[in-house]
Amino acid sequence: MGVWDRSCNCRIQDFIFGEVYRAHKLGEKFDAAIKWSRNLKNKQKSGVTESFCGTVFDTVNYRPFSKRVIYHSNLLIDEPAFNFDFFNGIIPNFGITFPDTSSRAKWTPFCSDKPIDFHFGASSDGHKIVPRYTTALNELNDNITDWGLKKFTARYGKKAVTKDAIFAYCYAVLHDPVYREKYALNLKREFPRIPFYPDFAQWVAWGQALMAMHIGYELVEPWALERIDVPEPKRAPDTHPKPVLKSHPDKGYVVVDADTQLTGIPRQAWDYRLGNRSAIDWVLDQHKEKKPRDPTIAAKFNTYRFADYKESMIDLLARVVRVSVDTVEITGAMQALDRSDWE
Repeated sequence: MGVWDRSCNCRIQDFIFGEVYRAHKLGEKFDAAIKWSRNLKNKQKSGVTESFCGTVFDTVNYRPFSKRVIYHSNLLIDEPAFNFDFFNGIIPNFGITFPDTSSRAKWTPFCSDKPIDFHFGASSDGHKIVPRYTTALNELNDNITDWGLKKFTARYGKKAVTKDAIFAYCYAVLHDPVYREKYALNLKREFPRIPFYPDFAQWVAWGQALMAMHIGYELVEPWALERIDVPEPKRAPDTHPKPVLKSHPDKGYVVVDADTQLTGIPRQAWDYRLGNRSAIDWVLDQHKEKKPRDPTIAAKFNTYRFADYKESMIDLLARVVRVSVDTVEITGAMQALDRSDWE
């Protein structure tokens, strides 16, 4: 087996495939220690190799409010689509993601400035992403067409409309509870269509506020949670409290583990949902200790322990509560609009 070193002269084939590669050349079956996709099998058969480089790690949005660091490998990553073209790490970009038409989960958008996992909102459903810009040769290309700009300026006037404003307007409209209820069936079977609402500036302001929160959720002011810890808990040396990570919306609190509860969470915070979970429950779910089903990963790489991340999870949860409350406040203002004289 090879070693990943800083000189980038070790082949991925040696590190990952090793004896498996040579065994297959002798006519043996693919070893179950690796999860072989169709594409990976074809690459292995053709002898494709790749050198390791320690500078090509990317941060991606794996699930809502849950980032992961991945090794950006053209050999090992299956079907990345345009994710790494849109977010190349050189030119800042951002995009709106939403469930594919085949999704079974509730339709909800999100804004990301990083690549997203295909199953971003649910392990069984795919996601699309519409970037603000497309990229080619490290240059930005506006993804809002001049045709679209003309449509908006014809409706709202040139003074109020820019392409950035159009993008924010679209993000706001996609959060509109009335829009999402009225066009629920359409959103399940076709690409979203954007109506022209009165008060363009207000919708732009809402969209900008939502994008800022959803992209920069780690930097928002945390909600003032009340932390209740068990005084002087008794347990064996070098042991940690059992993780619970369960929310109680009706009572406004979260049980973190056997020692700690967080209270003072407004009930409406759970109303901000992405797919079939609230934002709060996404944070809790992604911090649970789960034994991997893959036996190799379970035996060699299952080193995650919630106790090591407890404090950072509590900090993140307080910020996500803030994002949730503020998002629900904005969408509530949208829903309360009088639409009797709208076209």
